[in-house]
Amino acid sequence: MNAISIDYGNKRIGLAISIQGIIQPLCVVRNDDKFLDQLNKVILDYQIEKIFVGISQGEFAIQTKKFVDKLKHVITLPIETVEEAVSTIEADQIYLANKKPKKDYKKNIDAIAAAVILKRVIG
Repeated sequence: MNAISIDYGNKRIGLAISIQGIIQPLCVVRNDDKFLDQLNKVILDYQIEKIFVGISQGEFAIQTKKFVDKLKHVITLPIETVEEAVSTIEADQIYLANKKPKKDYKKNIDAIAAAVILKRVIG
């Protein structure tokens, strides 16, 4: 099964994919009116069959649930939420362990967090 995970944020959205069980961070995109077009392109390009959205706790969880509801109205694929507690902390550890340049941190960390979320589901 090919899947995509989404690390939702107010400004940026991290995407990661699993193709035949191999997980990789894909990209970070802006949370704007172009997001759905970008997501649909990824779904088509990678023949995605399922979407996983990381969901946190507290007030931001409510915003994320609204985002998921919006997705369910415009995308016909199955969409599941996944607990994302500390996924960014795990992504930080992975990023730092690979000695990546700090200047690239913001453009990569949300995609890595999305890969962490996907790993929790795919294994």
